[in-house]
Amino acid sequence: MTSDGAEEPDREIELKFACAADDLAAVLAAAPAGDDETRELISVYFDTADLLLQKAGASLRVREDQGRRVQTLKRGRGWVREEHESPIDGLAPDPALEPLPSLLPQGAHLRPAFNVRVSRRQRTLRYRGALIEIALDQGEVSGGEQKSPICEVELELKSGDPAALFALARELSAAAPLYLAFDSKAARGQALVAGEAPATRKGRPVELSGVVSAAAAFQATARAGLAQIAANAAVLREAPGPEAVHQLRIGVRRLRSALSTFKSILDGEGLETLKTDLKWLSRGCERARSLDVFADEILAVAEAADVQPAGLAALRGAVDLARRAAWAQAGDAAACERFRALMIDAAAWVETGEWRGQHEAQAPIRPFARHALKRHQKKLEKLGRAARGGDDVARHHLRIEAKKLRYAAEALTDLFGEKRASRYLRHVKDLQEALGALNDLVTAEPLIAALSLPSDAAFAAGELVGLKAARKPQLVIQAEKALDRLEAAEPFWA
Repeated sequence: MTSDGAEEPDREIELKFACAADDLAAVLAAAPAGDDETRELISVYFDTADLLLQKAGASLRVREDQGRRVQTLKRGRGWVREEHESPIDGLAPDPALEPLPSLLPQGAHLRPAFNVRVSRRQRTLRYRGALIEIALDQGEVSGGEQKSPICEVELELKSGDPAALFALARELSAAAPLYLAFDSKAARGQALVAGEAPATRKGRPVELSGVVSAAAAFQATARAGLAQIAANAAVLREAPGPEAVHQLRIGVRRLRSALSTFKSILDGEGLETLKTDLKWLSRGCERARSLDVFADEILAVAEAADVQPAGLAALRGAVDLARRAAWAQAGDAAACERFRALMIDAAAWVETGEWRGQHEAQAPIRPFARHALKRHQKKLEKLGRAARGGDDVARHHLRIEAKKLRYAAEALTDLFGEKRASRYLRHVKDLQEALGALNDLVTAEPLIAALSLPSDAAFAAGELVGLKAARKPQLVIQAEKALDRLEAAEPFWA
């Protein structure tokens, strides 16, 4: 029961995996024995014309299954979601059923948005003392004239220890490639009717309240990072390109930043392995990102100039060839067994790790957040003193800490007010961008040297890098001014 006496909604713990259709049989064969059934499920998802439910992070469906109709409303993202389910008589949803009245204004009109039809092979089984339902879904989501295939494996914990759910996921992933996914069928349908192709995913805001614990805040932040990694890895596997590489790296940095921000409550088995694997994934995309930055920040500018150095076209051809190879390399990293294991193990550690048992993990988030942000700020100030008049290495360390402060601040903005935080974050971003431009200079020369360019392209590259390097004193001054403005800004958490 809730504090006001209302019934608690069910909270489903469910892992979803993308899977090739040819591998479904191997997944089912690897699962422990249990009670099997095959069902044809037809679901109609509803929303208002202005998508009020979607904007509220909710989905509403009416599903017909073996002559029964059930209305289900789900809220939340990832593998822990709030679920409200009720049998109904008609084909349309009942707007009076909770919690719809609290999500929609009185008189709001619900209409069909899209349909999902799947053939589901389902098994309920016992595994390590837990009751788990495994569902293998094949079908399609359709809206208007648009259609998109569905092939996925779902593991839902009915009762027992969540650790068993992740252990079973590891076992099944050894039988066939399973890629942890965060987008529900509802999210896929919403994207379909909006005419959105599978696209790169930017970081989504983390919704926090001041009453949650530090542990719950870390979990929400880590889930957001994992979701960003998973979505962009899926794009990389299908259509490697610069934006997917960039956004995947940002997802990795967000998660690594969360490990730093919440480090006082994080320990136990699995932490060091997670750090090592995240560093490996980031490095797998590093060359591609460096080439993309060179192409966009140096080459493109030169190509737009009135006077261009000889050999520029040859340099463009060599860089683009190297970029495509680096994108493919990043795509291979996002498809390999180590990546699949990393995602399952990271999710398991976030949800079931020993660190959750620490007393400090249950501390209220607001004072914890103030302390963590102040710690980042003090470290940045210390590194800033070293970077003033310092060398490239000192500025590199300052740039890394600026990123950590930025991602920590963005994750914790909800606790202190977006307006106050946005002003402070603007100064952090300015510093990060200035230091990033300086870092591009440092990495450009070894990057070009590794390409083994023909003489005309090498001449053009040398001229471009030299011109960029001539701006270094000016960039250093810009970075120092940005640091001055940040240090003078009032911390939004004070």
